[in-house]
Amino acid sequence: MISRRDFLQASMAASAIVGASGFGQWGRLAAQQALTQDQLLEFDTFGNVSLIHVTDIHAQLKPIYFREPEINLGVGSNVGVVPHITGADFRKAYGIEDGSPSHYALTYNDFSSLAQGYGRMGGMDRVATVVNAIRAARPDALLLDGGDTWHGSYTCYQTEGQDVVNVMNALKPDAMTFHWEFTLGSDRVRDLVNDLPFASLGQNIFDSEWDEPAEDFQPYKFFERGGAKIAVIGQAFPYMPIANPGWMFPEYSFGIRDERMQEVVNDVRGQGADLVVVLSHNGFDVDKAMASRVQGIDVILSGHTHDALPEPVLVGETIVVASGSNGKFVSRVDLDVRDGRMMGFRHKLIPIFSDVIEPDAEVAALIDEQRAPYPELADVLGQVGDDTTLYRRGNFNGSWDDLICEALIEQREADISMSPGVRWGPSLIPGQDITREDLWNVTSMTYPNAYRTEMTGEFIHTIMEDVADNLFNEDPYYQQGGDMVRVGGMGYRIDINKPIGERISNMTLLKTGEAIDPSKTYVVAGWASVNEGTEGPPIWDVVEAHIRNLGTVNVAPNTSVDVVSA
Repeated sequence: MISRRDFLQASMAASAIVGASGFGQWGRLAAQQALTQDQLLEFDTFGNVSLIHVTDIHAQLKPIYFREPEINLGVGSNVGVVPHITGADFRKAYGIEDGSPSHYALTYNDFSSLAQGYGRMGGMDRVATVVNAIRAARPDALLLDGGDTWHGSYTCYQTEGQDVVNVMNALKPDAMTFHWEFTLGSDRVRDLVNDLPFASLGQNIFDSEWDEPAEDFQPYKFFERGGAKIAVIGQAFPYMPIANPGWMFPEYSFGIRDERMQEVVNDVRGQGADLVVVLSHNGFDVDKAMASRVQGIDVILSGHTHDALPEPVLVGETIVVASGSNGKFVSRVDLDVRDGRMMGFRHKLIPIFSDVIEPDAEVAALIDEQRAPYPELADVLGQVGDDTTLYRRGNFNGSWDDLICEALIEQREADISMSPGVRWGPSLIPGQDITREDLWNVTSMTYPNAYRTEMTGEFIHTIMEDVADNLFNEDPYYQQGGDMVRVGGMGYRIDINKPIGERISNMTLLKTGEAIDPSKTYVVAGWASVNEGTEGPPIWDVVEAHIRNLGTVNVAPNTSVDVVSA
């Protein structure tokens, strides 16, 4: 008798062989062959339940460029497995042809040249078109938002998230969970959550004083769809007070809380759930670990780490789905749910090519309405040089953060600069104007002050080691989000396989070539400190002044980080 896991593996194999996932069809189109909306949306409706997943939109209402990471290293059991392969290795793993649409959408190589042909991606008006098309085929499909939605743009900052809330409400989600939303402050989050026409989920969001589930958030919600009883459990970002300023939301505590997750799964199963879906903002490796430790989860819709995978990953009997970021993709998952269990699935990662998918007119008008009060969005600050692409993603550096670090050193008269290893922020291609909107897309934050302080070499080393352990601890439950802190004015060597305290070496002051002296004091400028009361100008003012001084922005390749990964 075939086991359920074998049945699910057969379902995945069928997707890979016959292209039932849909990814293969658009992924293997020749570069010169024109895409059509029908091709992108084509799907053989399967089973009786459909899930639609979006996540990590970061307030990007309009189409953008977004370059995928060049370096995404895994540690321990995650070495060399998705999502920790990039570029040509990624394309080989999924049978993606060079120059194809999926080459452009899913990997970094030749990004700028391919961008010229394939154009921008995303746009919530295009996402609305995709959602509506899925609902036309499956009217009771569930639309689930994985969080990091009300954060990351000029208008989101100015309206305290209201612009994005208004647009997302027009898409009619069924539930969402949270991360950066909490940096709007707990009062604002409560105001928004209490007015949402859909469920706000987080089984791990607790009242910090009483250590009880926070009353503003539901742990789960039941839905009746396709004759099945579906439980959707929310999992907010576990490390809020570590990765973000806890003083902004002191009433709440978080954590992974996988023992409680098991209790919640058991509870909903006991109430007759035929399908258990976790809407998660853990990050992909943490979700894989949770799937191995918590029994009874059918589907994890993963968010936070911005990974876009053409196929789900099977962990035990749980499928883990990764749907990218910035509105670049929408995941559709059709499921065969019967006899109280998931018996099979079909999945499609739908790329939102904004020049191919027709915008939904109502949502497009709504987006324009949110942006109309802010004509300064279009103010041109400078231009990208002909040999430069501005991007952020990657474990160790990105040219946007190299530019920010350069601005901090120049404008704040520092020896060394630091920029947080956040993953959000669209890209700009050579020759493109740099507008105020573009700058805010990579700096918009409610704690933006650019500090200037003194640090000893020993303290700098301690900071670097702590951040490296957040990224490269072999236990995913100790990986607390983000990439490596970006550093300007200083080079270093990192061995990701060493234990904490031994990963960082050869720290060198670039302007003199001298080794960083543990006992010497250096002037350090940075931004996004989690400490309350941090003083300094907002980072967007610092970088705008630098860009205007440059006129044309050229960022040289960063060779200051020596990475040992094998």
